[in-house]
Amino acid sequence: MAADIVIRPMTEADFAAFWPVFRQVVRARDSYAIAADIGFEQARRYWLEQPLQTHAAFTGGQLAGSYYLKANFDGPAGHVCNCGYMVDTRFRGRGIARRLCLHSMDAARAAGFAAMQFNCVVASNAPAIHLWQSLGFDTIGRIPDAYRHRELGLTDALVMYRKL
Repeated sequence: MAADIVIRPMTEADFAAFWPVFRQVVRARDSYAIAADIGFEQARRYWLEQPLQTHAAFTGGQLAGSYYLKANFDGPAGHVCNCGYMVDTRFRGRGIARRLCLHSMDAARAAGFAAMQFNCVVASNAPAIHLWQSLGFDTIGRIPDAYRHRELGLTDALVMYRKL
C-alpha cells in the first residue's frame, strides 16, 4: 500500500507544487487552525521557513503530502515538539499520513526531542484521531468549542501527546 513512498526534505519548488494541497486543506475548515484566506507567501513561511524541518512525501513521482517539525515550546519545555501533516485528498487512505508520522517521530528523536504534542486535533476528525491513537498518542486534554468547523460550527479540539 504505502511501499513506494519516498520522504525527503521539502524544497522551495516542492512547496510551490504543494501549495494547492495546502490551500485545499485550510479552505476545508475541518482540520487545520490556519486562516482559510492565507496567501502563498505567508503559507510558505509558516510551512517551510518557520519549522525546524519540513519534509515532502512522494508516491509514483507525485507529491502526495508533507509534514513540518518544530519545537512546541521554548526553553525548559523545548524538548517537546509539534508536527503538522497534510495529505493530498487524491492520496488519502494509502498509508501516507502514517508514514509521515513515523518519519517525523524518527526525525524528532534525531533532533533531540523527547515527546511530541498535537495542540489542536479537531474532535470530529475521526480518521486523524484513530491514526494518532494507533501510533501511541493519548488524548491529554479537550478544549471545548476551540475550533470553528465549516459544517459543524463550534467543535472541541483535542490535545494529543506521546513520549518518543
